Amino acid sequence: MLAALTGMGLSAAAGLNAYIPFLVVALVARFTDLIALPSGYEWISSGWAIGIGAVLLLAEVVLDKIPAVDTVNDTIQTFIRPSVGGLIFAATNAASELDSSTWMAEHPWVGAVLGVVIAGLVHTGKMAARPVVNGATVGFGAPVVSTVEDGASIGLSIIAILAPVFVVVALGLLAWLLVWMWLRVRAWRRSRRPPSYAGP
Repeated sequence: MLAALTGMGLSAAAGLNAYIPFLVVALVARFTDLIALPSGYEWISSGWAIGIGAVLLLAEVVLDKIPAVDTVNDTIQTFIRPSVGGLIFAATNAASELDSSTWMAEHPWVGAVLGVVIAGLVHTGKMAARPVVNGATVGFGAPVVSTVEDGASIGLSIIAILAPVFVVVALGLLAWLLVWMWLRVRAWRRSRRPPSYAGP
């Protein structure tokens, strides 16, 4: 069960910022014994993968804090964040072993699909909320919200690896935040509609 929680936490973190959990897993696997990457995924901890990931993270951190550009970036990331979520779920052994689960060992694709779905859901919430934040704050909220998202991605990645049992709490808070943002989006859209004409 702990391996599944690790995979879920890292996938959710990828939905906020694809490169943070990727680099956390890569660096932890390269310099510690906390993560043993399974066969076929060793490349994640290679120097070139870490270097490319660092460059992409730098670009993401900058672009995601610029109003309007962040929306374009989110559109591009629609393909990247869920893919990285699936990759990270599988790479952390959650997909292939899941704490020695025979069923998961026989169906390794399930973990990757779960990672794609979780990262995709988080990304969708983020993508839906960002234009509303930009519109409501005339763009000034973008860097603040982006910084909070990056911090949440870092925190969730570390919790997923070091204390996966707390991933349930973290995912609950993240789900509550996404629902809250969705409700705020609906309220904001309603407030922008012109009042209906009632007649004389």
